[in-house]
Amino acid sequence: MKIAIGADHAGYQLKDSLKKLLDEMGVAYEDFGTSSGQSVDYPDFARAVAEAVAGSRFDRGILVCGTGIGMAIAANKVPGVRSAPIVDTDTARLSREHNDLNVLALGARVLPESRAREIVKTFLQTPFEGGRHAHRVGKIEGPTPQ
Repeated sequence: MKIAIGADHAGYQLKDSLKKLLDEMGVAYEDFGTSSGQSVDYPDFARAVAEAVAGSRFDRGILVCGTGIGMAIAANKVPGVRSAPIVDTDTARLSREHNDLNVLALGARVLPESRAREIVKTFLQTPFEGGRHAHRVGKIEGPTPQ
């Protein structure tokens, strides 16, 4: 598995902690920035990670901003991306099992680091169930041709 990871100024410290977790787990990743607290525009980082995932260069993506909301909104503008701000492990598991979430969005200002790490573990270790969910996820991409 290969992960694209990115953050804005509010999320860069949590992103760096999550990179250490990925190292511990033996998961390959590429950091799309940013690397300081200097103000940047979150949509730029969301788009870079989302396009990398949608283009199949990476299996999944992780985005971090203040709440995770802005990153998820921006990432979802890229066709093929399914992103949501996740705040607990149950939602992380269900987002993978039922929705095949491929870009996780986290909020550095609303999550303790320990919970964010558990969410990432769950996101990476939970497979998509497929079955009845595959048809539904397919509808997200657009109507089925007749």
